[in-house]
Amino acid sequence: MSEIRLLIVDPATDLRSTIKTHAAIENFIVDEAADGIAALKLFRRHDYNTVVMNADLEELNAWHVCRQIRKSSQTPIIILSRDASEELKLFFFDLGIDDFLSIPYSCKVLMARIHVLLRHSAHHQNYTPRRLVFDGLCIDVISRMVYIDGEGILLTPKEYNLLVFLAKNHNRAFSRDMILRDVWGEDFFGTDRTVDTHIKTLRENIKPYHKYIETVWGYGYIFKT
Repeated sequence: MSEIRLLIVDPATDLRSTIKTHAAIENFIVDEAADGIAALKLFRRHDYNTVVMNADLEELNAWHVCRQIRKSSQTPIIILSRDASEELKLFFFDLGIDDFLSIPYSCKVLMARIHVLLRHSAHHQNYTPRRLVFDGLCIDVISRMVYIDGEGILLTPKEYNLLVFLAKNHNRAFSRDMILRDVWGEDFFGTDRTVDTHIKTLRENIKPYHKYIETVWGYGYIFKT
């Protein structure tokens, strides 16, 4: 992994600054957010390798932030909290976080925990959860079923493969040629208009969540979360 990007979410400027200083020593790139709303805006705009978040947030609490992240991503999450009770730890682990540190904590230990999660993520980089969930759009990769607000819909095999490919690689733009190669295969003979046609029918079938599939003009498409 050549570039590691962290999202640090904490209402305390001095704590964010301290973490950022230690992260710089590790050559990590750091983005900062002081509250939950700002954190989600940044998360939807960038790809992060780890999220470090204070359990006590303003605007939007840490529970909601974790829940929104886990709807579309398995990015490692570390929770920091002054409350070290077993109840709170289990609460956050049930949400799908990866680690929990009590405040006060050692930044050196925090960096070590991040490195452990990064190694774990690299080892499982090809892992795909059974369900890819984006608001009311749910893709079950085992049954190959797609649900819109809980109701199953019918897609052609190619539409389904196209949706899964884009959703698994969300927030990454693909050219039409790249999509043809990865979804249709190297041996496909046809034009890139094939992609446009299938994108159009796919968008119709997954309404009102067609907004996730955005056109990158002059290039291709992106599944934007």
